[in-house]
Amino acid sequence: MTNLQLQKLLYLAQMTYMGRHEGKKLFDGFFEAWDYGPVEPSVYRKVRMFGSNPISDVFFDARVFDETDDRHKFLVEICQELLPKRAGDLVEITHWDGGAWAKYYVPGIRGIEIPDRDITREYADRIGGGTLTEH
Repeated sequence: MTNLQLQKLLYLAQMTYMGRHEGKKLFDGFFEAWDYGPVEPSVYRKVRMFGSNPISDVFFDARVFDETDDRHKFLVEICQELLPKRAGDLVEITHWDGGAWAKYYVPGIRGIEIPDRDITREYADRIGGGTLTEH
């Protein structure tokens, strides 16, 4: 997977988890509104050297969830739904007009944080209008 795909998967996983768990985060971190959608800056910096090529596993210090942990089950579920999608499809999903990214995005500007409350609200708005992947 590329950095672009990873960023979109992270955002959609965080949004879905927060939406299902009253704002509780799946992982620490935050998202900013960049040109190609929401980006978790620390993860971006860790894998930016791969450019648009598939990234290698450089997350040696990443938390591993036990298979009995609900978060593990959640990640398996979200990956089954989203990994088959093309990068362009994931970008389109995260660029949803009613979403948190669209609310904070300013073309060409980085560093604008997307508040967690708006990410959680996006999940509720998406579910109210259909499935997660509808846009």
